[in-house]
Amino acid sequence: MTDIYTLTWNWLSSSPFIAAATEAATEAATESDAEEGTLVLAGVLLSLVIIYFASKLGGEVCSRINLPPVLGELVGGVLVGISAFHLLVFPESGSLPEDSVIMGLLQSTAGLPPESATSVFTSQSEVITLLSELGVIILLFEIGLESDLKELIRVGPIAAVVAVVGVVAPFVAGTAGLVYIFHTPVVPAVFAGAALTATSIGITAKVLAELGQLSSEEGQIIIGAAVLDDILGIVVLAVVASLVKTGEIQVTNIIYLVISAAVFLIGSILLGRLISPAIVGLVNEMKTRGEVLLTGLVFAFVLSYIATVINLEGILGAFAAGLILAETDKRKELEEQIIPVADFFVPIFFVCVGAKTDISVLDPTVPSNREGLIIATFLILVAILGKVITGFTVFGNPDLNKLAIGVGMIPRGEVGLVFAGVGSASGALSEATEAAIIVMVIATTFVAPPLLRLVFKETDIGQPVDEVQK
Repeated sequence: MTDIYTLTWNWLSSSPFIAAATEAATEAATESDAEEGTLVLAGVLLSLVIIYFASKLGGEVCSRINLPPVLGELVGGVLVGISAFHLLVFPESGSLPEDSVIMGLLQSTAGLPPESATSVFTSQSEVITLLSELGVIILLFEIGLESDLKELIRVGPIAAVVAVVGVVAPFVAGTAGLVYIFHTPVVPAVFAGAALTATSIGITAKVLAELGQLSSEEGQIIIGAAVLDDILGIVVLAVVASLVKTGEIQVTNIIYLVISAAVFLIGSILLGRLISPAIVGLVNEMKTRGEVLLTGLVFAFVLSYIATVINLEGILGAFAAGLILAETDKRKELEEQIIPVADFFVPIFFVCVGAKTDISVLDPTVPSNREGLIIATFLILVAILGKVITGFTVFGNPDLNKLAIGVGMIPRGEVGLVFAGVGSASGALSEATEAAIIVMVIATTFVAPPLLRLVFKETDIGQPVDEVQK
């Protein structure tokens, strides 16, 4: 009997009719895949149009009212995302193809068949998410380039004390409060606590420059502590994100990750100092266009890859690469050349953070949302008080404006959004917790500039500085 079945199958397989049918089916599948690929590209292009429009519109509005443009990118993302117009939505937020305006446009203008909508929607969202993750790597590389290790060392122990307290106090208070008061699971609570540690050096430096206080002792302490805060915060972020991957909190695991992050960062900087002259020499020998930029990006991506494979975050490697290359004579050239790359990728990250944020979970008219609002209020209080107390940890200099130092550390800005974005991408945060973090970032960034202007006495305010390093 088996022989009959075998002979029958062989005959059918060799039949010209069956072969023709199989070939036709294969060609149809290939054509279908090619068509879907074209539609995915069209969806990505529409998404980028929406992202850049939202980022520039929001950024321009905020810039004209003396607020950081990054806040405009965030708010623009909220408007085009799941909370408002549904121009840019993602499957992980529970959205379906029919919820996406982009998919509707593709169906009406590009002939997207309904049976392919889910596949195209998923693929288009994955591409945008990938570009967003590249954006945060470029952002941390740029921040590393703008940091100055020698200047940090010169500022001395005062800035270090302010930075450490500014990280430890809000992190401990925020995490403990969420766990013991709001009964938040440990991993999301730790992530939210980590988001409280950041300080936006760009926002504070801009206000200090406007007040003529950038070169004052208070200004130098604030800037030095803010940069150290960013370094410590990025290490904390790398550790917390790695904990999310393991899915559990264990003391030995935390110790291992902290040591790994510290060894990686310090080791990368020390090793980078040794090999950076060779890198610069190689660049000097190149004759093709883009040698500085592409070599810098290759170096950043290699360190990001190494950080990723040892269970740290790629952003830590990008930041370390920026710190290393900042000490070479190619720093200024690389800083100038990385700007257009950052202008392309970074807005995708911030707009996507806003687009994925469902602010409806903070609607007070819905009883189930009130806990999220209370959490947001708690995070804002911890975020402000946890930084204000840092100024009063400075001893031995009664003439210092200690309140100004603390207030200068309040804004979270783009650094806080990095935490929210990474937390959202990892799946560690609930919708309410993520929205609460976003509200905290917005609130602290809005209140810090006017508060900083108030705490400096009128007699202390000098002439604005024309330029300030971001």
